[in-house]
Amino acid sequence: MASKTFTVDLNKPLVFQVGHLGEAYNKWVHQPIVSKEGPRFFGNDFLEMLTRTVWWVIPLVWLPVISWLVSVSLSRGLTPSDVASCLAAGVFIWSLLEYTLHRFLFHMETRSYWGNTLHYLLHGCHHKHPMDGLRLVFPPAATAILSVPLWVVIRLASTPAVAPALFGGGLLGYVMYDVTHYYLHHGKPTSGLSQNYKRYHLNHHFRIQSQGFGITSPLWDRAFGTYPSTKSIQENK
Repeated sequence: MASKTFTVDLNKPLVFQVGHLGEAYNKWVHQPIVSKEGPRFFGNDFLEMLTRTVWWVIPLVWLPVISWLVSVSLSRGLTPSDVASCLAAGVFIWSLLEYTLHRFLFHMETRSYWGNTLHYLLHGCHHKHPMDGLRLVFPPAATAILSVPLWVVIRLASTPAVAPALFGGGLLGYVMYDVTHYYLHHGKPTSGLSQNYKRYHLNHHFRIQSQGFGITSPLWDRAFGTYPSTKSIQENK
C-alpha cells in the first residue's frame, strides 16, 4: 500500500515515482502544470530520448507507409475509387477507435503501483503536463506495436486486396489525430472551426476531463452523450 503522504518530486525523474501515489494518483494527474518545459521521465538518457518525439516525425514516417499500402491494394486489383472508399472507411474506423481508446483506456482509473506507472506513460503525463510539445504525439515505435492488433483484425475481416488500403485509412486517421492534437495545444487559431475545436479540447483538459474525448471530431462525443455543454466550452474563451 502506498503511503498517503507520498509527494512526487518534480525535480527528479517521474515515471517510477507516480506509482507510489496509490489512490491519490488520479487526483494528482488531473491537476495540470502548464509549462512548455517537459519533465524528465527516466534517469537513463536512452530511455528518456525514446519518450520524446517532434510532431513532424509522424507524417514523415507514416505517410510513405500509407502510400505503400495503397499501392499494394492497387496492385491486387482494387480500382482508385475502391481504394478511396477503403481509405475513407479506415479513417471512420479510426475515429471510433480514437474515441474508445481515449475514453475507456486513457482515462481508466488506476490505483496500483504498476497501473499508475503505465497509465502515466500512456496518457497521464499528457494531462499533468499538457503543453509538453515533445510528448504530444506517439513515438513511431510505440505506434507500430500498438497497430499490430488492428492490422490482424482488418486482415481477418477483409480480403487481401482490401486489407492494405483499409489499414492505410486507419493509419491516415491516426496521422490526422496526432497532428490535429498537436495543433490544438500549440497552434494559435483566431476564428472559426479551429478555434472552436481548441476550446472544446482545452475544456477536456482544464474543466471536465470526463467529457470531450474526441480529438479530430466531436462526432462520437455527440453520439454517446459526452459532448460538453456549450456554456462550459465558452467559459474557456
